Amino acid sequence: MRILLSGGGTGGHVYPAIAIANRIKEQHPDAEIMFVGTEKGIESEIVPKYGYELKTVTVQGFKRKIDFDNVKRVFKLFKGLEESRKVVKKFKPDVVIGTGGYVSGPVLFNAAMSKVPTVVHEQNSFPGVTNKILSKVVTRVLTSFEDSHVRFPEGSREKLVLTGNPVRKEILVARKNIARKNLGISEDKKMVLCYGGSGGSEEINEAMKVVIENMVKEDIAFIFATGKYYYEDFSKTLDHLNLKPYQQVVPYLEDMANALAASDLVIGSAGAISLAEITALGKPSIIIPKAYTAENHQEYNAKSIESRGAGIAILEKNLTPERLNEAVFKLLGDRELLIDMANASKEIGKPEAIDLIYDEIMKIYEANNKSKVSKKENKSKKAEAKAVEEKSDENKSDEMKSENQPKVIGIKKK
Repeated sequence: MRILLSGGGTGGHVYPAIAIANRIKEQHPDAEIMFVGTEKGIESEIVPKYGYELKTVTVQGFKRKIDFDNVKRVFKLFKGLEESRKVVKKFKPDVVIGTGGYVSGPVLFNAAMSKVPTVVHEQNSFPGVTNKILSKVVTRVLTSFEDSHVRFPEGSREKLVLTGNPVRKEILVARKNIARKNLGISEDKKMVLCYGGSGGSEEINEAMKVVIENMVKEDIAFIFATGKYYYEDFSKTLDHLNLKPYQQVVPYLEDMANALAASDLVIGSAGAISLAEITALGKPSIIIPKAYTAENHQEYNAKSIESRGAGIAILEKNLTPERLNEAVFKLLGDRELLIDMANASKEIGKPEAIDLIYDEIMKIYEANNKSKVSKKENKSKKAEAKAVEEKSDENKSDEMKSENQPKVIGIKKK
């Protein structure tokens, strides 16, 4: 089995591809797996760490304005298309999988045009431009939010399958009581987890100052990840507070599994993978989507969670310390509401997402294999039939030659 994966630009595109590759490798240790990405993308750091080969191609996303830089990007796109064509032709994949980002466009387009089975995985509620275009030519589109289906072109909707976003195994197996024991947080304490994505969020950090002061007063356990860039300055603003061991401010969450499992409430941005992890464990949440993301997809993600009663969405432009503080303490003070939100979150969550994704890929792989075998058998049968026909023609020809031979009549001697 030969699998080609492509996705890059952000961790939200790369990590799902890694999860898919790992699952295929678990089930098929002999599978040959290759990634296609860009040299400058985050995938060039992440993919090799997981032991997979990465081929790089030249491609860059377009700006949302007309300028000379965009003209140069058009030339890069054509170059990327040609480089991708060569990769697909040389590797000869059985299935090509794209998880988003501009790099997946040329790769999946070339594969689809070469009649190679292709799969797109869309992580967000609002599909990216690349995936919407690809949905018209690929074999299957795997989605993570049910409400994303109406945002795909009508002609491609029959290809859509709701699978969810893959979640790391260590998060899926984490348990609240064990996580609290590991973190030194007692069972009876209320616990809040807050993080603003891998890089942190200045807006969330600013709003959290008041929330942290009040959580310290109320003796509530919390873990707050500021982001490495903001950590030093933010920490200085808390010097006047006497934080307990179970009240932590950290630059980055090294142990997401324990932190998430131990929490009663999660505050964070609306990245698709973060939301998949939150809902997989059935956690109530306050979601603060980052502004200015591509297609404003984080806002759509957040509203999708809120519309199902699994969380509260607060847009960045509406975020104030007072509003966030009010939302946090309203939820912490209403046990029944928290339970209802937790149940709604669990209903949305798809802890089995990686199984569903793997199953769809294998269906396509096996169907293609059957088709290949069938074509081979038909070709073989046609060759046999042709050989029989040629042999029959030969025999007929020999018979005709024999009939046309002049007969020699013997003369009896007297």
